[in-house]
Amino acid sequence: MDRLDGAARHASDAPARAQLSSEPDHLPQHLWWLLAALTLAWGFNWTAMKIALDGVSPWTFRTLCLGLGSAVLFLVLKASGHSLAVPPGQRIRLAVLAFFNITCWNLLVAFGMTMIPSGRAAILAYTMPVWAVPLSVWVLGERLTARKLLGLILGMAGLALLVGDAFSSPGTLLVLGAAISWAIGTVLQKRYPMSMPSGAYTAWIMLLGGVPIFAGALLFDEIGALSGVGWRPALGIAYNVLVAFAFAHWAWIKIATAVPVTVFSISMLIIPVVGVLSGMLFLGERPRWYEYAALALILCALATVVRPQTR
Repeated sequence: MDRLDGAARHASDAPARAQLSSEPDHLPQHLWWLLAALTLAWGFNWTAMKIALDGVSPWTFRTLCLGLGSAVLFLVLKASGHSLAVPPGQRIRLAVLAFFNITCWNLLVAFGMTMIPSGRAAILAYTMPVWAVPLSVWVLGERLTARKLLGLILGMAGLALLVGDAFSSPGTLLVLGAAISWAIGTVLQKRYPMSMPSGAYTAWIMLLGGVPIFAGALLFDEIGALSGVGWRPALGIAYNVLVAFAFAHWAWIKIATAVPVTVFSISMLIIPVVGVLSGMLFLGERPRWYEYAALALILCALATVVRPQTR
């Protein structure tokens, strides 16, 4: 990605290939707590986003999330004595990863959520494995084992039950675009890994991915309108900054860089379940029979990658 010369690219990709071949074929037990925390953080965030977007525009909302979220991470890392340097020759790589994983995802989801319910948006966004798994097999050469294939089929069957008539809104296309962008970014992140700690990498992609969004907020929004924001949208913004961005993005990168894309993608399928439940709890949404069936299918899908395969 950073060099056009074929021989140089082959040499630079050798560590990535070695890392991929040594990754576990399941979610290691020491990452279970991180997946649980990430599931709750991002699951409840769909409700928090919906509440926040009732009071601020998508441009301003994402500017606050990415700007303040990256600032919190930079301050914590600096105070802890961690290096924030970007490795030489990897700045273009960092910018490309930030574009797919941060810029496209955050804008498309924010605008899409203004048109469809939060629970529905969460479900559509986590169709990401539909795009990530074939890409990982093609680009990364990951093995699509019987257990992974079963997990993907179960998970997608559960999500299919929940999609229903969601394709009647343009917001659906925006959120599906976000899912595709996230899938591309996740695969590229594995194919071209950054040679830096996950904390510093998280802070940098949030900041760089936010630059186009910061510019959009200056061009299209009136910053002074923030003075009239109510306490509910303010709480939604605070949750996004401190939990969904400063913590959850670090947790996501920690898991995504430690296991294969197929394992990571299927593990994420539990998050929209929490998103639907949080919509029930805080927004008064009521699930139907097929939503309970989807919950069972997604939990079964998660079990296929959480437990190691018996040899």
